[in-house]
Amino acid sequence: MTTVEAPSSHLKENPWEMARSQLRQTAGQIGMEDSMLNVLLECKKCVAVSVPTRMDDGSVRVFEGFRCTHNVARGPSKGGIRYHHEVTLEETKALAMWMTWKCALMGLPFGGAKGGVVVNPKQLSVTELERMTRRYTTEIINFIGPEADIPAPDVGTSPREMAWIFDTYSMNKGYSVLGVVTGKPLEVGGSVGRVEATARGAAFCVREALRKQDLSIEDRKVAVQGFGNVGSNLALILADQGATIVALSDSGGGVHSADGIDVRAALAHKRETGSLEGLAGTETLTNEELLLVDCDVLAPCALEQVITGENADQVKATIVCEGANGPVTPEADAILDDRGILVLPDVLANAGGVVVSYFEWVQGLQEYFWKESEVNAKLNDIITRAFAETWRAHEERSLPMRQAAYALAVGRVAEATTTRGLYP
Repeated sequence: MTTVEAPSSHLKENPWEMARSQLRQTAGQIGMEDSMLNVLLECKKCVAVSVPTRMDDGSVRVFEGFRCTHNVARGPSKGGIRYHHEVTLEETKALAMWMTWKCALMGLPFGGAKGGVVVNPKQLSVTELERMTRRYTTEIINFIGPEADIPAPDVGTSPREMAWIFDTYSMNKGYSVLGVVTGKPLEVGGSVGRVEATARGAAFCVREALRKQDLSIEDRKVAVQGFGNVGSNLALILADQGATIVALSDSGGGVHSADGIDVRAALAHKRETGSLEGLAGTETLTNEELLLVDCDVLAPCALEQVITGENADQVKATIVCEGANGPVTPEADAILDDRGILVLPDVLANAGGVVVSYFEWVQGLQEYFWKESEVNAKLNDIITRAFAETWRAHEERSLPMRQAAYALAVGRVAEATTTRGLYP
């Protein structure tokens, strides 16, 4: 039996301390009392679990897994499950807190949660992944549920893993529980529009931000870091709306063309070869170089802390749209703000996924499913409203967009906590 130990993290800053620092800053801006701040600074509960998994060769590897709930003042907790070899408890807690603010900003009746397993899913077979997922689900089964904590896909997971979680939970209950997890395949209670939802929400935010500058997406130059679900769909949506995609990247590196990249050709090339490298009509560049490409909109859609104090002064975009969670560090935030670069924060820009997850949860509880046009229209309404509220706070309080979004979201969670009172 082999125990898989967590490697040292790629993160330059402790994400949990970063999230808590952001909350303290917001608390000072909105005049929050210390007693309330003390409550919101902590996660309600966290669990670390051992996930022994039988490999295809008969050996057993033991992975480490986490599930954290930050807050449930506004409703059951909601948040993705991440499979990545650099997952840490501190990162999971931070992502849970950010999910609390994201749900509150969108006006959803959820609190924030997050989960993860320390694993490189690309190194496991499908059968090994399924066994690991089912064992992880079993280890956290007493913490999740449609009225308690609802998981969803995140980095390294997909509808396939959500189907395994749904089935494992349902088998233990003795009946199908559609609302236990969102991001499921359509065949088992998923929602149309969920796969593209995060990217579509980000595209709505880019559209609204450009409108504030009396611009449209047509002929805007866009660079997208990350070519997973969010990045690839965002590039495709913006290209279809007339944008020129000048740079794309995946975990192995990126490609660049000042004349524009055919996103569908890039998707086909990635499917055929497993990477973007060698795409016809493009030149190679690194993930770090992509962040500094000459463009109008830069969308980091991969992992955290890629724009830092070391490179923020070299970013050439006029808008940074955070498709990933926490891709801009606080130091970089200040530099970008001083340079007049508009940052669309993650709690706003990538909230489309949790919004349509909410739609899926509602549809599952009702066992009545909507048309894709209805899903996208409702998503547009919620994202556009949240953007308008954030922009208003941004202008009226002279705050950067992130601080404006936090002021709204944290205020709503604090209000719900006050209204409910402290038990006992």
